[in-house]
Amino acid sequence: MKVQIINQSKHPLPQYATEQSAGMDLRANLDEPVVMKPLERCLIPTGLYISLPKGFEAQVRPRSGLAIKHGIGVLNSPGTIDADYRGEIRVILVNLSSEPFTIQDGERIAQMVIARHEQVEWEQVDVLDETERGAGGFGHTGKA
Repeated sequence: MKVQIINQSKHPLPQYATEQSAGMDLRANLDEPVVMKPLERCLIPTGLYISLPKGFEAQVRPRSGLAIKHGIGVLNSPGTIDADYRGEIRVILVNLSSEPFTIQDGERIAQMVIARHEQVEWEQVDVLDETERGAGGFGHTGKA
């Protein structure tokens, strides 16, 4: 699939790290480093703008390395970039560690997955079909 992209950053376009990668790394596009204090959240620019085809979204997800090593996550994970959005891709990061973390220009801060989606047409009814699970919710199987 071809997707139009404008790159106003100082960095290369997002790319897949391996042949079977689902996500592409997004890089911080900063004029100066950003220090995130513990429990602080910030909006980090990427300098990227995209035009997705109708029926697709871009999901912005945390990078596992930043999460395990530094406690840095994407706050609204996965963040959704809709097909009709034309603004800059920016990533809401949160520092869940007890130590400050410095984000450098060009650092890989998140990953982006392009995914197909459907839109629903609601059909209002009075009763739903029965299933074995029924209304069983959290912990309904009795297993931890």
